[in-house]
Amino acid sequence: MESTKLILQAEVAADYFTLRALDAELGLIADTIDTYRRSLELTANRRKGGVASDLDVAQAETQLRTTEAELPALQLQRTKLLHAMAALCGQAASGFELAQPRAGLAPPPALPVTVPSELLERRPDIAAAERRMAAANAEIGVAQSAFYPRLQFSGLAGLQSVDASAWFDWPSRFWAVGPSLELPLFTGGRNRAQLASARAAHDEAVARYRQTALAAFQEVEDQLAAQHLLASQLESESAALTAARHTLEIANNRYKAGLVTYLEVATAQSAALARERAVAQLQGEKLVAAIGLIKALGGGWQAPTKELAMPKPR
Repeated sequence: MESTKLILQAEVAADYFTLRALDAELGLIADTIDTYRRSLELTANRRKGGVASDLDVAQAETQLRTTEAELPALQLQRTKLLHAMAALCGQAASGFELAQPRAGLAPPPALPVTVPSELLERRPDIAAAERRMAAANAEIGVAQSAFYPRLQFSGLAGLQSVDASAWFDWPSRFWAVGPSLELPLFTGGRNRAQLASARAAHDEAVARYRQTALAAFQEVEDQLAAQHLLASQLESESAALTAARHTLEIANNRYKAGLVTYLEVATAQSAALARERAVAQLQGEKLVAAIGLIKALGGGWQAPTKELAMPKPR
């Protein structure tokens, strides 16, 4: 139950941040379409003045229409993601919508310098595997106890004589006080089989626990690597975006001065848009990776409140 709840919460959070990254891309595309539309108008006016050529106008229009064609694909992707979130939240897709955020994507939470492995003990799958291992360990003790005799303590006192005059004579008294012994003489084979079965079940539970723990460690390592590598990629993309914006500024100035054709401007605009979208996508991927790390650690990287006792195999 807790494992399903954690998976569901992580999926909703990941879908939410992916959707917000798509919103950022849609905003970029919409702004870029407005810019390209003004560029087309400017180029058409320059053509009427004899400054630009028909080729410049055709290139500006091609750039505008190509970017406009990308908008429906992104909107469809966002719609499908929104409908998936509605299903996860148990609501109808037709009436499900998210409020627009006041600002852009928030940065992911700061990662701790070190992540203690004890945090994994609170993962639902590891906790469940640990409980199964403890239960299998207890079954070994139950199976072993079947080999020992069972003692039953009872007390009984009475009189053997039916003659009332002899009731208080010691020979008439009888006592049966003490244990009665029950030995497993005819169940030895069954007990040995039950013990072997309990030990085999314990070995299987230990192996599953180990495999679950190894998979959890791998998941944490993957998400930590994703955080660091995505941060490095985002830094490089941000630097590339700064350079692309500077290139676009130079190309616009050169075009207005009549030194180059519109092709140079279109190339610079496309490169700048590509870098803008790459940065928006990486910001969303970093947030999704942070959600993945939180899920891998069983809910975050705060220290657990209590330690789980690990049973010792018999």
